[in-house]
Order: sequence, then structure tokens, then C-alpha cells
Amino acid sequence: MTKFINLHTHKFSNLSDVIEVVNQYPWEFDASVPNYSIGIHPWYVDENRLETDLEIIKEKLQLKGCLALGECGLDKRIEIPLGLQISVFKKQLELVKETQKPIVLHCVAAYDEVIAIKKEMKIENPMIIHGFSKNEQVAQTLLKNGFYLSFGKYLLRNPDLEKVFTFAPENQILLETDTIEESIYQVYEKAAAIKGISVEEMKAIVFTNFSKIFS
Repeated sequence: MTKFINLHTHKFSNLSDVIEVVNQYPWEFDASVPNYSIGIHPWYVDENRLETDLEIIKEKLQLKGCLALGECGLDKRIEIPLGLQISVFKKQLELVKETQKPIVLHCVAAYDEVIAIKKEMKIENPMIIHGFSKNEQVAQTLLKNGFYLSFGKYLLRNPDLEKVFTFAPENQILLETDTIEESIYQVYEKAAAIKGISVEEMKAIVFTNFSKIFS
């Protein structure tokens, strides 16, 4: 049976028909979660515990249950200086480069920087922009540069995003809930309706992409 994939969530729900990548932070790691990503979110960069956080990430990336690095990335709308964010982001990328594991990205108003860092550091690991909410032009640039786009909250909330989702290539999309109250099933129903396909077909598309990215 093809399972539903939830690329990014902050709570483990233990549903038998869903594979969840649960977001974890190194400073509050929960060993009971079977599949997770781990990373330093730009909002929570703390230089006082940075070395410890990076050590924990390095250690967890070696484990089978750790599916990805993240959520990490850049955010130009917060107080933390961009230079510091870039430095912490690059340190995490150095760690994940030693593995084949994908990277779940938080990116706000810093798409050019993220694309430039991917090129500069020659990142081969799959990079996924989670919670994509931008226009077709931004989507095209990211897709052209080999990024995957994960859709969730904004697909349910923002009708303008439906156009982007309609044209997004089937082999570069994923679905998620992040922190919303709605279930992953509701996200799939919405996504399938926009693409004009059945939920089963939507499941097959996302499952194929997930299997390739997380092989």
C-alpha cells in the first residue's frame, strides 16, 4: 500500500498510513520519534550552544531514523544578522554533504542567496523548499536550479498558489502539514483537486518523489 507522505510536521501523530518527517531541534531532541529531520532553524540560532547543536546534528545524521537535515536556511525578515545565519547554514550543509541525505529548507526573502550557496558549495544533496508560498517566477527559478517544492498550509489558504501548483512538474513536488491544524489527508485532497487527479494518483506521485529523494 502506498502511504501518504508528510514531508514536514512539528508533531508526530503515529498514523499507520502516513510516513512523517518530524522536525526536530538538537536542543530538545526526542528519541521516541521514528523518522525525523534535524537542524538549526534560522530563528533559533544561538551562538552560545552552536557547537553543541552542530555536534548533535552531526551525530544524528549518521542514524537511520534521521531522514534529512532541517529545517534550516535563511530568513531576511528576522532580527538575527544575515551573515550569522549564512555562517550557521553553511556549517550545517558541510555536515550533510558527507551523507546522501536531503535538506529541508526554510527560506524567507532569501532565494537568491540559497541558490548561490547551493552552487558555491556544490551541494549534490536534494534541497526541498518547505511550505512554498511564492509566485510562478520564483517557483520557476527554484525548479530550474534543481530544488523540490513542498506545499501545505498556503495551498489550503492562498488561491493564488493553485496556479503555481498546477504547473509545478509532478517529479518536483511534495506535500506537508507543518504546524497547521488540518490533516495531511486534507492537503492531499486539495492538491489532487487542483491537479485534477484522484487522491490515489496524488499519493503515487508524492510517494515516488519521496522514495527517489530519500533513497
